[in-house]
Amino acid sequence: MGSTGTVLRELRGAQKSAKGVSLYSRYVNRPAGRVLAAGAYRAGLTPNQVTLVSALFTYAALAAVALAEPSWTLALLVYAALAIGFAFDSADGQLARLTGRGGPDGEWLDHVVDCGKLVLVHTAVLISFYRFGELPSDAWLLLPLGFQLAAVVTFCAGLLREKLGKAAAGAPAAAPASQLRAFALLPADYGVFCLVFLLLGAPGAFRAGYAVLAVVHTLFLAAFLTKWFRELRALRPG
Repeated sequence: MGSTGTVLRELRGAQKSAKGVSLYSRYVNRPAGRVLAAGAYRAGLTPNQVTLVSALFTYAALAAVALAEPSWTLALLVYAALAIGFAFDSADGQLARLTGRGGPDGEWLDHVVDCGKLVLVHTAVLISFYRFGELPSDAWLLLPLGFQLAAVVTFCAGLLREKLGKAAAGAPAAAPASQLRAFALLPADYGVFCLVFLLLGAPGAFRAGYAVLAVVHTLFLAAFLTKWFRELRALRPG
């Protein structure tokens, strides 16, 4: 087993393409995941075990959102756990590529954890709104449901676009990564979304920030669906 520095260098050479990745994931989450992957490698963890560590941090944070009264202390703890969970979510794939121990089971587990995360994060916000929100109107309870719909449809449609695009004959070659696109994708990045939980200590500010992100993610969903439909239609034979 090589030194941590050697492992980190090998991990830097085992990165996925930066195409379609926001600046946060490219310059914050992936490097953090690389450090965690190196630590996991030194500790002898498997990629699937790292995925479960990611789930532990993420789901514990979401349970806290649903069950604990909002406060600044809760805000810091929840954000820290979500950010660490997201970094471990990057680390599992990096570790799999480094060790060659990835497989369909690991990819399946990773997607199951991610799907559960997208459902639970907005469910937790809904429960928090209901239990602690002192909402101006009960209509605010519809906001997490709408946000959840946008998030889950984006996730599932993106996966299908990737799988169907790979399966189609004559699929177009990937375009090079664009810094402008990486910047434009920032509002849709899960890591950026997690920042809103730093506002949990100020319920009104949290509601406003969450509502803005819900609108932004809905607009991104409309843009993504249009783009992916056109790309897949272009892959039709004949």
